[in-house]
Amino acid sequence: MSTLNIAAHHPIVDIRDHIVFANNGSVLACYKVLLPEVYSLSETDFEGLHSSWFQAFKSLPVGTVVHKQEVYLKSSFTSVQLRRDTFLSKATHDHFKGREYMEHQSYLFFTCPGKKGFNHPKYVNPFASVPKALPRELDDRVKQFLDAVSDAVNYLNNGQKIRLEPMVDSEILDLAQRQFNGYNPDCDTDIVLDGPKVAIGNHHFDVLAINSESCFGDCVQTSKVNERFTSDDFTFHQGFIDGLGLSLKENHIINQIIYLDDRHQWRKQLEKKVEELKKSSNFGTQNKVVLKKIEHILDQINTDDHARIVRGHLNVIHWNRDVEQLDRTNTKIRATFKELDIMPYYPCGKERKHYILNSFPCFAPNFSNEDLYVTDLKHALCLWTNTTNYRSDCTGIVFNDREFNIPVLKDVWDEGKKRIKARNFAIFAPTGEGKSFLANNMLRQYFEVGVRLVIIDLGGSYTKFASLYPGQSTVLRYENGKSLGINPFYISNRDDVIPERLEDLSLFLFELMGAGTTPQKEWSVALKKLLLAYYKESQIVPHSLEGFYNFVSKHQKDLLSRLQIDSEYFNVKGFLHILSEYVGEGLYSFLFGANEDQSYRLEDKRLIVFELDEVKDNKEILSVMLKLIKTAIQRTVWRNREERGIILFDEFAKQLKFDNVLESVEFYYQAIRKQEGAIGIILQSINQLPQNSTSASILENTQIIYSLRNEKGYAALQERLQLSAHDLNQLKSIRNHLSGHPKYTEIFIKIGKESNIFRLEVPPEVYAAYLTEGPDNESIMALYEAYGDMEQAIKAFINLKNKEE
Repeated sequence: MSTLNIAAHHPIVDIRDHIVFANNGSVLACYKVLLPEVYSLSETDFEGLHSSWFQAFKSLPVGTVVHKQEVYLKSSFTSVQLRRDTFLSKATHDHFKGREYMEHQSYLFFTCPGKKGFNHPKYVNPFASVPKALPRELDDRVKQFLDAVSDAVNYLNNGQKIRLEPMVDSEILDLAQRQFNGYNPDCDTDIVLDGPKVAIGNHHFDVLAINSESCFGDCVQTSKVNERFTSDDFTFHQGFIDGLGLSLKENHIINQIIYLDDRHQWRKQLEKKVEELKKSSNFGTQNKVVLKKIEHILDQINTDDHARIVRGHLNVIHWNRDVEQLDRTNTKIRATFKELDIMPYYPCGKERKHYILNSFPCFAPNFSNEDLYVTDLKHALCLWTNTTNYRSDCTGIVFNDREFNIPVLKDVWDEGKKRIKARNFAIFAPTGEGKSFLANNMLRQYFEVGVRLVIIDLGGSYTKFASLYPGQSTVLRYENGKSLGINPFYISNRDDVIPERLEDLSLFLFELMGAGTTPQKEWSVALKKLLLAYYKESQIVPHSLEGFYNFVSKHQKDLLSRLQIDSEYFNVKGFLHILSEYVGEGLYSFLFGANEDQSYRLEDKRLIVFELDEVKDNKEILSVMLKLIKTAIQRTVWRNREERGIILFDEFAKQLKFDNVLESVEFYYQAIRKQEGAIGIILQSINQLPQNSTSASILENTQIIYSLRNEKGYAALQERLQLSAHDLNQLKSIRNHLSGHPKYTEIFIKIGKESNIFRLEVPPEVYAAYLTEGPDNESIMALYEAYGDMEQAIKAFINLKNKEE
């Protein structure tokens, strides 16, 4: 047969759910495999996965064929997942559209062959004289096989790292069509089997294989050192054959096939083979190598009751329009095998056709003894691929993967709380490593999907971001001697005096008095009684801190007795003494100088920036400002508890050494639990958080960690956050690329228990929007002054830069 039309010889007779009935009588259970992300696994993780595969497969029935197929296709990123409804999101969408990467899909097929046993002749043409039999009913042997497969799949799915999902009819038929059509996307074509290469349409195919014990070197292992990221002080690992996966940036398929045999039968055959090799008169070097390997297998069978003898086959099929490029890819694959101390077999002529045709899952039982190596199951599973591309969530923040720099959506909000219980996050990095740039990028994307943002900033890093959304944002700057315009006592009518308002005000006053955020119940009740009396009896409006102070001062002789408050529960003199600093001629009275509460202006703003740069060194004023801001947030941002919101504390390192400030921040963490929200903090080092219970509480409620490069190391981060050894290795492997193309920074991101290194690459428009200093920033701000529109200023700046280049 020189040509083959798949339509006339289709291998699939019927599909029921994910069970395939092949035209050769075989029954297959078909699954997609969701693997962990590349670079996310440690040496221990690889060993754990190897153990999971072994435990799942070791009890499968004798005669089962397990076929894991990895399909890698050169593809172009479509940007279809990315938003494009705003200036910056459209720039991001267009910047990455068309970027090349390797698409990867992993499949797992469990086959119950049509004939018991599989000792085929050397060459089997799977399409020759095979009748299209009607699907046979599930006999007892097949039912037992499917039950065993179901047990194996359930075992694997109960683990943490991988998941198997049943394939649907369309996926199975599409896989068959694409493979027998040679991945020619634009036409249906024939398979040409005669010629120097197998050809399907415009594509020429070739194959390299591991098909005997003599292919292997001294050992195989579950993982190996990743030379690309490993350094003198740490070791990074990758799967043993990962060099044949995503790293081989050509169209190819890895077929990993295991035949599960009867150990007792193989013990007899191997013992017989050992005797033959020992008696051989032509005892050569190669025979010695084979004898040594067989004796090792026999020893494992005899000493390990859990050993499972298998025959195995691995091949790499690849294709290209250009025959010369096909030869170059062959050279790459051989070089990768050589690094693993493996000598692959290069089939030609009929052998090549046989390997390519029978690597389709329905025909995997067709390989003969001469095509298979004999080993134990644990050895064979070292040739298993265990990682895939970075996985995009359905929604989330755009980062970039580490392999191809294509966008990856990571759901760091986690609506269903599948990975995290709290959405609070922390960003750690020294000065100049891009903390605020990263925060701008994340918050802008949150903002564009409707999340309300409150940023408490001490560095002026978000003004440009806010300027892009003039109708939806406001920037409130503290100026010495002036009020922010927030009056926590303000009410528009008597109906505003509800229990929640009195609770909030009492906590505000206790904090102002230095009593902390958790006063005794007796004190809290007493103060709420006083506040309620003030609102009922005082005719002076608007209500204010000074009004409440004067009310208590005026009625101090009989107020407590009239309200039935024991003096033990409220110290009037102490109250008047402490609060005198904030009223009248008091030192900080200007902080509460607002009559009408201007915080109501914030209700329709979704981006609120409080710039407190001028007050960052005054712990007293800063503490009071934070309390005022908190009341504004409670009255606006947190009014609707179903509305998503984020509060970010940027450049907060210097202030966190003040206990009252730290307690104030802790209050946000406690209060956010009742809201649909998250708290974020940005620090240069985790050591800037004091070693106390308050800091411990904050870290405990922070389940998303971002860390940028830190030349001083990550030991403190590991210790305080209880990071794993692999987390530390990931951190140490961070490398930025800030010259040439593409420019990017690398970020360690840990979401709950999952961690990996991501990249941040942005288009010129986004880069310009987040600049906070330097000549370029000054140029953009000058253009903004001229145009009065930040989007136009950024476009003009980029045009000028392009002309200069």
